[in-house]
Amino acid sequence: MNRPQPPQFTGLESGHHRPLGATFDGRGVNFALFSAHAEKVELCLFDERNQRETQRLVLPSHTEQVFHGYLAQARPGLLYGYRVYGPYAPREGHRFNHHKLLLDPYARELVGRLRWSDSNFGYRVGTATRDLTFDTRNSAARMPKCRVVDDAFSWGEHRRPARPLGQSLIYECHVRGMTMLHPDVPPAWRGTFAGLASDAVIDHLLDLGVTAVELMPVHAFADDRHLLEQGLRNYWGYNSLGFFAPERRYLAGEREEFKQMVRRLHAAGLEVILDVVYNHTAEGNELGPTLSFKGIDNKSYYRLMPDEPRYYINETGTGNTMNLAHPRVLQMVMDSLRYWADEMQVDGFRFDLATTLAREPTGFDPGSGFLDAIGQDPVLQQVKLIAEPWDIGPGGHQLGNFSAGWSEWNDFYRDTVRRFWRGDDHMLPDFARAIAGSAQIFDHAGRRPSASINFITAHDGFTLQDLVSYDRQHNEANAGGGGDGHDENYSWNHGVEGPTDDAEICALRARQARNMLLSLFVSQGVPMLLMGDEFGHSQGGNNNVYCQDNETSWMKWNASGETEQERFAFARDLARLRHAHPALRADLFLHGRTASEEGIPDILWLDTQGQEASPEVWDDPHARVIGMQLNGRAVAPDSEPPETVLLVYFNAAENGIELRLPECNGCGGWRVLVDTAHPEQVNREFAPGAAHILPERSAMVLEMIDEEEQKPAIAR
Repeated sequence: MNRPQPPQFTGLESGHHRPLGATFDGRGVNFALFSAHAEKVELCLFDERNQRETQRLVLPSHTEQVFHGYLAQARPGLLYGYRVYGPYAPREGHRFNHHKLLLDPYARELVGRLRWSDSNFGYRVGTATRDLTFDTRNSAARMPKCRVVDDAFSWGEHRRPARPLGQSLIYECHVRGMTMLHPDVPPAWRGTFAGLASDAVIDHLLDLGVTAVELMPVHAFADDRHLLEQGLRNYWGYNSLGFFAPERRYLAGEREEFKQMVRRLHAAGLEVILDVVYNHTAEGNELGPTLSFKGIDNKSYYRLMPDEPRYYINETGTGNTMNLAHPRVLQMVMDSLRYWADEMQVDGFRFDLATTLAREPTGFDPGSGFLDAIGQDPVLQQVKLIAEPWDIGPGGHQLGNFSAGWSEWNDFYRDTVRRFWRGDDHMLPDFARAIAGSAQIFDHAGRRPSASINFITAHDGFTLQDLVSYDRQHNEANAGGGGDGHDENYSWNHGVEGPTDDAEICALRARQARNMLLSLFVSQGVPMLLMGDEFGHSQGGNNNVYCQDNETSWMKWNASGETEQERFAFARDLARLRHAHPALRADLFLHGRTASEEGIPDILWLDTQGQEASPEVWDDPHARVIGMQLNGRAVAPDSEPPETVLLVYFNAAENGIELRLPECNGCGGWRVLVDTAHPEQVNREFAPGAAHILPERSAMVLEMIDEEEQKPAIAR
């Protein structure tokens, strides 16, 4: 059977240097590629089966450092790549090699996969002088190809949920890991955007009470060669190949599935936040492959050592660092963000290693070009901006130093809550600060409590179950042979390393997990829950599953055991508690101000006698018990129905503590809403000033009972 021959184009017209990328206008396709140092650019076309290069056409025009040409009669679906000519002079920072097929940085879709061989490298692998040599093998057969797309899509009556960040509950999840084991997701959809948007998954998220999913990287990314050689894969996706194309492995069919997923999640009231990786790419250091940016204009796209531009500045720990100080590189990142926010309708971004993005030649700069560009962009001002405020470079930890309009992953919160419940000394003051919103970090320049993204666990590190089951990481299955991952986890195995049949230890671990979940949900700021923590998911003590694309990291949905279901019910009820009480999500920082008729401060820290905690309590290095009273009438005076006074007690001591609940004039006493020691015993009531034993390592939430109008309790 004769296959249809691919079209042959007679040549390229001049076209336009804007916009960058491949743009279909209804008649043909305009191609535009930035390179400040290239001498010539060839557009390479491929047959529809991605097996044969059919034509090479020189981009005929060069305007403002952009090579461009217009291909009349070209249509969406056309496969292409580039070959870029210029000096191969690594000591000067140039790594042009026209034998290497290069991906368009603005490609909207990639077809095929990266199949590793020595031809993917610009130099002759294995030679003594390594990257100073020049390799002449054609890499096209081993490379994915770019596809011209038409972005037309019918959104219908679609509307964004537009939920204020301060009212959000974020759920960090992995597209593939979330659905691979779900029995009610069609097999063909598992591991894909379609699976994430299935009724079964949406129903779970809504039942749990989350308001936004934060998806780990969905930009096109590469599997590291050394991982594939060991039978592993880059599961997490922090290895970007391009910033406009959705990762192909997450598609059950066509690229429109991403938009369909967003539309379905939005219709359910769920927002979509993307974890984006603009700080580095998959091309590594001087010994890495030549796949795109390195061969297009290495000296512009990457930060190179000033005195030895053969080598890369590596403030990301991955071998290279993107050069956002260059206007064209910054433009690419901004164009990408606007594309996902506008064309793909996502609701926000979490920026991996955001300190790197805000670096100028002098280091981190709150007034950097990147932060300034974000701050003035009318599209990006409307979405949620979340920074991971650190990298591995000098002065890399910048928690609290991002500008107004940003929120930040709060590792102070993470470590403090872990250490408090582990029973460390000297933790009470920091624990109170963390629970109250970390005002000492964020309360400046008009920032709000929503600047703090509170989390106890995230993809990087132990799961909640492993946090209470292991003293150290067990990463032997990883490519590093167990030497990777964080060493200081602030975890505690409670007497046995890993799984155990000891009922007492299992019960204590379950209570400790409930303690940390309760702490997260009653804290000021924005809570983030890790996928699987609602079921007690374990990774077997592996705290760095970046290469474990298997059941180690996948969400286990057949959690039919009593423990798993109890954990889910507890997390669900905490989410309902938080949504029901605006006092737990204050719009302003709480500093003990008195603003209600009762004269009760907005926040008050209590000792075991129901009185304001004295300096002696805060100064005691062994103190592990504290009460937090929130006056909802002062925190949220306009709430409907009217908010009440909440009381939260935390006991991280190894023994039970007798409490005397506060006196409350004109009230009917206190009602238990949550009790981590006895989660089934809610709705118990205590008189004002009553004594109560708070068991060891436990916490409880109570609400003030209104004498005139009894409020219904939060029921399980």
